[in-house]
Amino acid sequence: MRIGAAAINQTPIDWQGNFERIKRALHEARVRGLQILCLPELVVTGYGCEDLFFTEWLPEKALDQLLKLLPFTRGMVVNIGIPLRFEGALYNTACLVYDGRIQGFAAKQLLAQDGVHYEPRWFTPWEPGRKESIVLAGRRYALGDLVFEVNDIKIAFEICEDAWREPRPASRHCKQGVQLIMNPSASHYAFGKAPFREKLITDSSLRFDCTYLYANLLGNEAGKMIYDGDLLIAAKGHLLQRNQQRLSMKDHQLIWHDWDPRNPSQGVELNIEQHYNRHEAFAKAVSLALFDYLRKSHSKGFVLSLSGGADSSACAVLVAHMIRRGIEELKLEGFLAKAHRTDLQAPTQKLPKEAQAAFVTQHLLTTAYQATHNSGPDTLESAQTLAQSLGATFYHWSVDTAIDYYRQTAEEVLGRQLNWQQDDIALQNIQSRGRAPMIWLLTNLLGGLLITTANRSEGDVGYATMDGDTSGGVAPIGGVDKHFILNWLRWAQEQGYEGLAKVNSLQPTAELRPKEMSQTDEADLMPYATIVEIERLAILEGLAPLQVYKTLLKQGHENPALLKQHIVRFFTLWARNQWKRERLAPTFHVDAFSVDPRSWYRFPILSGSYKEELAELEATPVPPVPQN
Repeated sequence: MRIGAAAINQTPIDWQGNFERIKRALHEARVRGLQILCLPELVVTGYGCEDLFFTEWLPEKALDQLLKLLPFTRGMVVNIGIPLRFEGALYNTACLVYDGRIQGFAAKQLLAQDGVHYEPRWFTPWEPGRKESIVLAGRRYALGDLVFEVNDIKIAFEICEDAWREPRPASRHCKQGVQLIMNPSASHYAFGKAPFREKLITDSSLRFDCTYLYANLLGNEAGKMIYDGDLLIAAKGHLLQRNQQRLSMKDHQLIWHDWDPRNPSQGVELNIEQHYNRHEAFAKAVSLALFDYLRKSHSKGFVLSLSGGADSSACAVLVAHMIRRGIEELKLEGFLAKAHRTDLQAPTQKLPKEAQAAFVTQHLLTTAYQATHNSGPDTLESAQTLAQSLGATFYHWSVDTAIDYYRQTAEEVLGRQLNWQQDDIALQNIQSRGRAPMIWLLTNLLGGLLITTANRSEGDVGYATMDGDTSGGVAPIGGVDKHFILNWLRWAQEQGYEGLAKVNSLQPTAELRPKEMSQTDEADLMPYATIVEIERLAILEGLAPLQVYKTLLKQGHENPALLKQHIVRFFTLWARNQWKRERLAPTFHVDAFSVDPRSWYRFPILSGSYKEELAELEATPVPPVPQN
């Protein structure tokens, strides 16, 4: 019996598109001879419908789509995920279909409610062991905690989170002699999660003495979450099949295994993946997320204010990497068709393969170096060299006229001269804001999508100018810290992005103060490596300031007195700048945590700013530094 799983790149309420992609996956499965197929969670509507799940019409339309899909399941056992309303409550269900006929609906029992997930806001968890029936289109079907029997095969479900928490539905199913557990999932991407997931599925097949079939969503479905399209088949503790290319740019992927229910672990056993390169994974995840964001927003390309520094350079390379990956995986014609840029197809077809990516980059990535009096030749050279090496369109202009006008007007209004001693932050911010109108104008004229270059470390401490460098519609690196970005750029240079050589030689600086003031980011804030350690303990682990101090003190992270200053500064700036985090452009979730208040960490805009907690830290004696 050939069993398999398919990953599909869906979009919330893209009814026709979602229908066609499911249909194509079903067609390929039939051509490949599959008899049992597992599809991802909520595959009909998309997982990220948010408060649309509150409506009456969405579940009704999802059911209509399910009924339309039934003829395409002839000869196969397939699960199709939809939201289903029953007795006034909404349930996340997997409908099992056999040979074009509905067998019943398994309902999700454990709802994801931490980190990026808010499922209990929309769905009701199904009670373990409960079985009901529901009438749909004049016919009655089973609903609930079900075990299905099809062709003498006992099949049950764990829907995504059901497998990640105890008590698991499979612990009851295995006692009923279930041979095959199907897990349709919408499991978001995060660093290091794929190897962990492989082990979870493989161990589950051993623990529950079954064959375990797993199918995840694929791509940037709704804007922020990325799904890696993981597909796994395991039996009795043996990993038998997985897809070779996670984070694919294709509409769907399919794997299969010839399965003997009497000897389910027969076959070539695969090793759990040990090799994991975080830098490579970041490049693949974010380039896929950018591609889906571009095409699903129907933008014609990306526009970027390229300063020559680390953050904007990372964003430029990620867009270029998106294009190179897309052409390699989809071929030129397929990539341009999915990107809605078939107008570029004819001019590129006769070019050598290496030149195709450069030509497409020229039209999909427009960059601009916007100079002020305080800009230096090093950053101009850095920006121009990188843009040329990638093939991006590059412009260079000065915004001094606009900024000088704002400054002169303010001086007339206030009746005094502005100066750096008294007006430092205001004079820095007006330079950053002065760049926004022109880059927005260019973006609108080109029908593009403006990239903002904020990273997570800047989000932590508010080291960004609202309506200045934060202007944009998407923040590709907003989910990772600056320390990671600096290391990733060095890795990217080693991978062939040689235009980063100048970027990697420069000290990160906002370049907003006069040159004689020697401004650097770390001098303004603290070492980026320190921010990483503090944010991990404060945000991910939820420790109070004094707890953070004691933890890092034991690790000998830095001088105790300096460490205390940095922790006080971090928490002070964190509390003061929540309003900025509320306004940052959408970013992609790629790490174990983020500071996005809508998709991971909610913090009050107005608060007591840790006054008592920081006072407690300040009162703690600083231990003497050992003398060598």
